[in-house]
Amino acid sequence: MVDLGDRSYPIFIGESLLSKPEHLCPFISGSQVMIVSNETIAPLYLSKVCQILAGYQVDTTILPDGEKFKNLDTLNRIFDELLSKQHNRTTTLIALGGGVVGDMTGFAAACYQRGVNFIQIPTTLLAQVDSSVGGKTAVNHPKGKNMIGAFYQPQCVIADTDTLNTLPDREYRAGLAEVVKYGLIRDADFFVWLESNMERLLARDPEAIAFAVHRSCENKAKVVHEDEKEGGVRAILNFGHTFGHAIETAQGYGEWLHGEAIAAGMVMATELSRRMGWVSEEDKLRVVNLLEQCQLPVWAPKSIDRQTFMSLMSVDKKVLDGTLRLVLLKSLGEATVTSDFDADYLRTLLSAEE
Repeated sequence: MVDLGDRSYPIFIGESLLSKPEHLCPFISGSQVMIVSNETIAPLYLSKVCQILAGYQVDTTILPDGEKFKNLDTLNRIFDELLSKQHNRTTTLIALGGGVVGDMTGFAAACYQRGVNFIQIPTTLLAQVDSSVGGKTAVNHPKGKNMIGAFYQPQCVIADTDTLNTLPDREYRAGLAEVVKYGLIRDADFFVWLESNMERLLARDPEAIAFAVHRSCENKAKVVHEDEKEGGVRAILNFGHTFGHAIETAQGYGEWLHGEAIAAGMVMATELSRRMGWVSEEDKLRVVNLLEQCQLPVWAPKSIDRQTFMSLMSVDKKVLDGTLRLVLLKSLGEATVTSDFDADYLRTLLSAEE
């Protein structure tokens, strides 16, 4: 449960949830439903969701698959379908897919007729543990990732772990980066559990997956409860993201998966924390080893020079009044948002090749 007063909502986690209307139908307010999915996920799961929506006017919008399509032009396709099918203010949008689909569907719901209900059905590990929870919705701009969006909460989140069985290995491993993040920023015991159980997760052991998804969502829900609109502590959820978003933008959206960029960004943030004297070299190596076990990148591409990095980081959403703030580690399991770091350490770090 994400506790936000009258905007609270449940998170359902488990197997075979897409076959159970009791998790979905009570959260649909009117008679109209627009399911937004993409060309990869729709052939796998769209018919299953439609089967439990008998009696509703069900329309669909199928988007192209990929981060490079997370933009205003693609978003407009959702509005075109809503208007052409005459959806009114009681309609419910259902996001069936990964983080890109969830972000765009949520943003469309926030904007259409000044706000309609939506439901998240995340089908990737990254979306189940992170992007589907908390109400962040957005599209990308060529000059910055997720710079156009809104905070808008869903009615519920349905994380059917069976959908992870069809997830390609690369995307599954990329999702593990966000799982590791929770251990680093606020849950040291979870980080230790991940060190002991990563082989089970990589083997897609259902029990291990269920535990990791539940623990990740629990951590995120607690942070969102404390700070829904990122005025303070919620910014720790962006650990590694200032570096990671710069990597994604510089490489071209979709060249590196989001989780891959975040993995590299987390190591860079940990290394800066080490240079500040907050974490040890041994702790940094624990982070590197865990991410390398997931076959994830642990540093930025050599092709991104320091000037490009600094320019892209300067448009990060955590920049306030021209001052760059970063999420760093005081220790493994404790993150802090700070502008009080040595700029020389950052400059030399951005020039380093690890």
